[in-house]
Amino acid sequence: MHDSSASEAAEAKDSPLRSGPLDRSLGYRLRLAQILAYRNFEETHLDQGVAPRYLGLLSLVSANPGQPQNKLAEAVGLQKSSLVTILDRLEKDGILERGPIPEDRRAKGVWLTEKGGQVVEELSREAAAHEARMTEGLSETDRARLIEMLGVVIENLRA
Repeated sequence: MHDSSASEAAEAKDSPLRSGPLDRSLGYRLRLAQILAYRNFEETHLDQGVAPRYLGLLSLVSANPGQPQNKLAEAVGLQKSSLVTILDRLEKDGILERGPIPEDRRAKGVWLTEKGGQVVEELSREAAAHEARMTEGLSETDRARLIEMLGVVIENLRA
């Protein structure tokens, strides 16, 4: 090994690995930010079971009680079969419940339980504090603009 290679290797050992061209890829950076944000949030809420991982879904159910499972799956970008497994776990934990929809007896609607409402309320407060830490150094204008721009990306991907 060359001396310069050895010093470069030692320097690289102390710094994050680079991804080459992907370092400038929006998709890669979004995915990395998502993984790190969720992992950090989950690690600070181990006492809440799987609920922190599915806060987005639970918030969607809270804001839209009684929606059919297929509509929820579409809203969060999951296959219905993947969502059913998640709903089974959350129902087992007493966070949500499923039942028939009066207008469509073939479909099952999803509602938060009382416990689920409390979990969503508590985790939502904690998620706001987590987001403040996560966006430290961004101005309120930049933060709002980032959310707006990501909304455009999301709509483009849904189209």
